[in-house]
Amino acid sequence: MEDNNKKLVIYQAFPRWFGNNKPSPVKDGSLPSNGSGKFRDFTDEALAGIRELGTTHIWLTGIIEHATKTNYSVYGIKRDHSAVVKGNAGSPYAIKDYYDVDPDLSVNVYNRMNEFEASVEQIHRAGMKVIIDFAANHVARQYGSDSKLPYIEDLGQNDNTSNAFDPDNNFYYLPGQTLTLHFGAQQEDFEYSEFPAKVTGNDRFTATPDKNDWYETVKLNYGVDYLEGHKKYFSPIPNTWKKMLDILLFWSSKGVDGFRCDMAEMVPVEFWQWVIQKVKRQYPVIFIAEVYNPDLYRDYIHLGQFDYLYDKVGFYDTLRAVICGTKPASEISHCWQSTEDIQQHMLYFLENHDEQRIASDFFASDAKAGIPGMMVAAFMNTNPVMIYSAQELGERGMDEEGYSGRDGRTTIFDYWSLKTLRDWNNNGKFNEDHLDDLEKEIRHAYCELLTLACEEKAFTEGKFYDLMYANENNPTFDEKTIYAFLRKKDNDVVLVVVNFSKEDKMVDVIIPENAFSVLGFRDNQAAYLKDLLSGEEFIGTLTEACPYRLSVPKQNGRVIQFNLV
Repeated sequence: MEDNNKKLVIYQAFPRWFGNNKPSPVKDGSLPSNGSGKFRDFTDEALAGIRELGTTHIWLTGIIEHATKTNYSVYGIKRDHSAVVKGNAGSPYAIKDYYDVDPDLSVNVYNRMNEFEASVEQIHRAGMKVIIDFAANHVARQYGSDSKLPYIEDLGQNDNTSNAFDPDNNFYYLPGQTLTLHFGAQQEDFEYSEFPAKVTGNDRFTATPDKNDWYETVKLNYGVDYLEGHKKYFSPIPNTWKKMLDILLFWSSKGVDGFRCDMAEMVPVEFWQWVIQKVKRQYPVIFIAEVYNPDLYRDYIHLGQFDYLYDKVGFYDTLRAVICGTKPASEISHCWQSTEDIQQHMLYFLENHDEQRIASDFFASDAKAGIPGMMVAAFMNTNPVMIYSAQELGERGMDEEGYSGRDGRTTIFDYWSLKTLRDWNNNGKFNEDHLDDLEKEIRHAYCELLTLACEEKAFTEGKFYDLMYANENNPTFDEKTIYAFLRKKDNDVVLVVVNFSKEDKMVDVIIPENAFSVLGFRDNQAAYLKDLLSGEEFIGTLTEACPYRLSVPKQNGRVIQFNLV
């Protein structure tokens, strides 16, 4: 794991559209019509702008080569059948060559891996680390590596396809059955053919997957016989385990600092325990797991040895509900209590490529509504926090891009560009000259609060004390829209009060006697005060005898530091 005294701030960037400056993209557009961002678009200016957000790690999403409708066969890259590709650009999670990068992202396709390595080095020089995706559960239906070294055995190369399951097969099969897709137009002169049919990536053991299935992918076999009660065959080590280890070591050798492991819970925890130990013996990388079942959290941390887990089902869902007004702010307390013992391992976020944008019509319809949520996520504990590219500009995600549709998300399947990012890019200058007032306001807020989150010791190392229980019956404290807590490190106590409502609030915060004993400072101890957001300085104290009164702006918060005398 990373240094516990360093709070991780992760900036998720989708290179295909991050640096794409092509205006007015068209629905269902091709690469020539809509363009694509490149590795080279992560310029020194762009990286400086990302670093201003307090960023410690950039998660480059969609790096490894995946299936696409764009024809790169002239470069020796096998063409994909359009029937098993979602969107024109294709899903970045339908990997078709674990040993190569997406050619869309290169200026010179023949030089694509060198361009990626140069980008990693440039990010490192900018003072940040690099995370990439590792999709371990499934691959593209037409997987086949063009770039692996000759001595490396390809996935499925020596599978016994007459067996539905074999511990040494890389895939699961449906012997005697042909894959049949009952949806979508066949755009080639011939229909896609697969015999025997392989099992679809979302555990669909059928030769006729539905259009809502992950039909463009096939599931990898880690030695679990799903048709025989999930019986495990882990000794000797399954062939797939060894191949995945080689792939992780390959990318680690390229200077990658961490892996965000897609759908990690669909891969046996025993594999993760085995492979993470082996990779970390050679490289100081971090592993982040996408796990949606809270019952599995502790297994993937303690057994699987992941450094961090997505906190989606608990923290994200709760904060979203609070922002939308369907749950009271007091629910946040119940949320963190459910993972208190593994708190340092939970990754907080409000947006990513799977979720709808805060400013979209499907979420809050207002980018400002996310600011109090990000304050809670960033200030509440020492665990990592993440933002999604253009979140800091108030991106609405309301374009109708093509396969993705008008769904409040920013497409990962289509060639596209975002006006917010084009405005910030400003022909490579990455400044505020073309940003509108709202975009500037949102960006300033994110820069301020995230920088504070990773620089203020009370937030990076300090103890946490939730004040909600002490204010349950406080008539001047609206627990539906106000959330308050303390952080403490050395002689500094920081009071954080956030306001999710659309009205300014005058709040009296009760500080219970227990807070002084737990955090280790005296009731009514004199202190020099500083508002860490406005910079205003004054003198005051915290005491059980009298609630601390402060005004809290709408859709924002106050962060008051008490430097104890």
